[in-house]
Parts: sequence; C-alpha cells; structure tokens
Amino acid sequence: MSPLKIGVNRKKKLQKIQRETGYIFNDETILNQALIHRSYANEWKRSKVEDNERLEFLGDSVLGLVVSNFLFNEYRHLSEGELSKYRANLVCEESLSKIADSLELGDYLLLGKGEAANGGKKRPSILADALEAFIGGIYLDGGLTAAQRFIVLRFFNEDTFEQEEVSKKDFKTTFQETIQKLGYGEIEYRITREWGPDHDKNFEVEINVGPRTFAKGSGKTKKEAEQQAAHNSIQKIQQR
Repeated sequence: MSPLKIGVNRKKKLQKIQRETGYIFNDETILNQALIHRSYANEWKRSKVEDNERLEFLGDSVLGLVVSNFLFNEYRHLSEGELSKYRANLVCEESLSKIADSLELGDYLLLGKGEAANGGKKRPSILADALEAFIGGIYLDGGLTAAQRFIVLRFFNEDTFEQEEVSKKDFKTTFQETIQKLGYGEIEYRITREWGPDHDKNFEVEINVGPRTFAKGSGKTKKEAEQQAAHNSIQKIQQR
C-alpha cells in the first residue's frame, strides 16, 4: 500500500477521531497530513510524503488569533499584561499536550519506527505540535468559524482553563484597577450580614464606591465574601 493513500484501516481510524473531536473533514487527506510526523515522512522520502509541520505553522497562528479574540471579548476587565499571561497559559506546550492527550491524538499519529519505539505518541512536544497541525487542518478544510468552534470548545472549559485560572484570580485587585481606570471614588467593603454557628459562619459583604452600591457577595470567610462581591461587581460593570 502506498503511504500516500488512505487504506481501509487508516480510514477507520480517521473516521473515529473525527467523531471524537466533533469535526468532520470534507477532505480527509488534510486530516491525514495533520497526523504525519516528520520522522514518518523521512522514512518515506522517496514517496514524497509531506509531514504536518506546515499545518502546524498555520494552526499556531489560527490558535493565537482565536484565543486572543476570545479573551479580548470575554474578559474585558483584564489589562493587556493579564491577557498576555492568560493567552500564554492557554497556548503553552503543557496545555496543548494535555488537550491532545485528552483527545488521544497520539493514537492516530503516523511516526517513524524509531520515534514510535521511543514513546513518541506520548511525548508532550509531539502532541502539542500535532494539535496545532490538527487546528491548521480544520482551518484549511472548514475555515475560521470551524476552527474557532473547535478551539473554544476545547480550550475554554472547566477542565482546561476557566475553572482553574479564574478561580485563582484576585478579583479584588482587578476591581480596584477597574475602579481606578474609571475614575471612581474609594472602595468600601462592608459586612451586611452574618449567620450560622461560630464553627460554620457565613458572611455577606456589600461593595460601595463613594455613593454607589455595586454588588454583594457571600462566603464562609470575610475574604471569600469580599472576593465574590468584587467578582459580581466586575460582571456588573461589564454588563453596562
């Protein structure tokens, strides 16, 4: 069988990954190329097999654009520096390889014999590159909207970014920075209610900025309630 052709067994594997990822390629040869590592292409030089590095280059650019656009529109309270940090966390090798591993992308890669024997299907750098090539393939096959749909689904969910990073965010600092930019007055966090026994207290906090009341938040500690109130206040500003 010529490696340039997609045999029956290979076709079945390609169909499986399309079902798993939720994107059906119009041209399966693009998908197949996205999953060809250079080590495999080197072993088939005479047959002029093309590896996935050009698609990886394309996918890297598409990924950066989509992630930047999503962060810019959905996280309006973040500064340029914060947006850059969030983007870097999302598109780093560790993040990409984890997503690729969750899709079991390594099982579909065509690797050279030596690379395969050395555990290439689990190597983070190879998985990260393959995911970028896969994204490049989606873009080439279905356009920006298709690539965007895939990226947002895979990169912006509780398992990869939002739950982990947003939960670590210091909303009080972000709210302080936002208020300063808007030119409002001093921020006051005021406890409006306490309830529950001493060993299991709950607190409600209200945020006032000058004469303005922004939002309330609650939590098991005063700090937690303040953070929640700040988060709610940021969302209130975004909705205006």
